[in-house]
Amino acid sequence: MNKKIIGLGLAAVAVLALGACSRSSQSSSDSSVKAAIITDTGGVDDKSFNQSAWEGLQAWGKENKLTKDKDFTYFQSDDESQYANNLDSAQSKGYNLIFGIGYNLHDAVSEAAEANSKTNYVIIDDVIKDHDNVASVLFADNEGAYLAGIAAAMQSKTGKVGFVGGVESDTITRFETGFKAGVASVDKNIKVDSQYVGSYNDSAKGQTIASSMYSDGVDVIYHAAGGSGKGVFSQAKEINEGLDSDSEDKVWAIGVDRDQSEEGNYTAADGKKSNFVLTSTIKEVGTVVKDIANDQFDGKKFEAKTTTYGLKDKGVDIVTTNLPENIKKAVEDAKTSIVDGKIKVDDGVK
Repeated sequence: MNKKIIGLGLAAVAVLALGACSRSSQSSSDSSVKAAIITDTGGVDDKSFNQSAWEGLQAWGKENKLTKDKDFTYFQSDDESQYANNLDSAQSKGYNLIFGIGYNLHDAVSEAAEANSKTNYVIIDDVIKDHDNVASVLFADNEGAYLAGIAAAMQSKTGKVGFVGGVESDTITRFETGFKAGVASVDKNIKVDSQYVGSYNDSAKGQTIASSMYSDGVDVIYHAAGGSGKGVFSQAKEINEGLDSDSEDKVWAIGVDRDQSEEGNYTAADGKKSNFVLTSTIKEVGTVVKDIANDQFDGKKFEAKTTTYGLKDKGVDIVTTNLPENIKKAVEDAKTSIVDGKIKVDDGVK
């Protein structure tokens, strides 16, 4: 199914702003909202997409003094065959606001919503139409990825950078398209090696792909591969541990969905502590999960609409903490231009 990004705008701002509002006096003893997330196969500890969602739901629970496994919880999907069962389990256990984390849950969420009209569902990274009890959330990942492309191109010494995707889809197409556009905005002659793992939960294959890329001269890899991206970090660490901290041959990785800088900590061959994560693009899945749950907790009407979150809405962003000053300035200037509408980043989705 082709999915067009729908409307960056004020609706998204309104939702994201909810976190700053005063909370209801409701407590877990009288809460009518029971929220659950159904993970994609990466799991709640994937240090990426699913983990961000679970952290957001936990923050919602803490903020409202709710009880884990009574008022909020998660259901782990180890493979795609578990989506439907997990959705059924969540509904049968009384959870009435259920988040499907990832486009892979599209069919399962659609079927569950049709069977359970009194339960509200939210699909992340996809659009489900024709159900009054399903809200759809998209992210302009191409905008954050564009900024990552600028950082990668400016950092690269070899003129070769890499992109490692999880599974080919509209969502990952946005990442890849934006990244390539950002690289080209710096230097059209820089080569982008783009490969897919075919899974969000295969770190071994992710490492194999990264090994091949680094061996071929790529010195910066941006991954949008969920748990498979752990393999990119593992390979970068293995290479860099054999080099001095200031080596010209140092390789870099760029994280995705949340700040993954901790994954880049290592001790170099000269005994110095160092880090190889250049930056990370941020996808505020957790913030969106928390704010939609707060909407329901505060008694607002559930709306079966599609909302897209971009840089302007603070739904996507990039970490600039560890960037060299010249790269940081270039990234921040480009970010401002995107927010102001001076730069339009194609999403690549047909």
